[in-house]
Amino acid sequence: MSDSNNPLANIKHVTVIGAGAMGSQIAMVSALAGYTTALVDIAEEYVDRAKSQLESRMNRDVEKGRRSQEDVSAAFDRLTFTTDRDGRAAQTDFVIEAAVEDLGIKRELFSELDQICPPHAILATNSSNIVSSRVADATERPDKVCNFHFFNPALVMECVEVVPNEQTSEETVETAVALAKSFGKKPVKLKQETPGFVANRLLGALRTEALKLYEEGIADFEDIDVAAKTALRHPMGPFELMDLVGVDVVYLIRMAEYEQTGNPESLPRPAIKELYEAGRFGRKSGQGWYSYD
Repeated sequence: MSDSNNPLANIKHVTVIGAGAMGSQIAMVSALAGYTTALVDIAEEYVDRAKSQLESRMNRDVEKGRRSQEDVSAAFDRLTFTTDRDGRAAQTDFVIEAAVEDLGIKRELFSELDQICPPHAILATNSSNIVSSRVADATERPDKVCNFHFFNPALVMECVEVVPNEQTSEETVETAVALAKSFGKKPVKLKQETPGFVANRLLGALRTEALKLYEEGIADFEDIDVAAKTALRHPMGPFELMDLVGVDVVYLIRMAEYEQTGNPESLPRPAIKELYEAGRFGRKSGQGWYSYD
């Protein structure tokens, strides 16, 4: 394929903003795929922790035969952990923002990146809560802004949702789709924005029905999980999944959707609100629907 027909011809350097669990794994996915990659955060302690966690994760993968030591070593050679956001952004071709889910912070970040990044660079957000149209107008390149949504854990999950806003160019969409494929992922291309995109809309419908069954006293949550696993062949039940993702994340996603739609049906179910207010966020807090050691 000639460069003129290759949407990835200009994509050599990828910058990931935010060294949390999602951002760090996205950066490793990029590095494993052969891209010069920078993982950026605001403090050394965050990038150091991300590096340590990735090293442990990759070492386990090598020990279990999932990856070769050569591939992992080469990926780390391509991956830089840094607080020098501006220096890295100035030479990047594709930014994946995976920072805190705060619209004001994201708008400020995209505005600043717009001034620093090369004119051809695409600015993508990993968020599924905040659609890219809400940050695109903070830049002078709304045609090069989109959602590029990975699923947790990003090193394992194959789906990446590519979501354009009304001003996103087809070239940007095709580049994002091609990049996801080059990462070894299976991109899902949406035609327009919608709260929750595709996968979370599907998941939300199942979760809502499971919560209704529980709240109406039809079945205990443990039995609902058993039904989902044994009858529907899901790897885990909806309540187990809420604990894994984080009850707080589920709550905030619903609140974000309500802010966008104004539809009362978007609000978190009462059982979720109760757990959220009690600080029972799932695995991360030691207790959610289930208890964890």
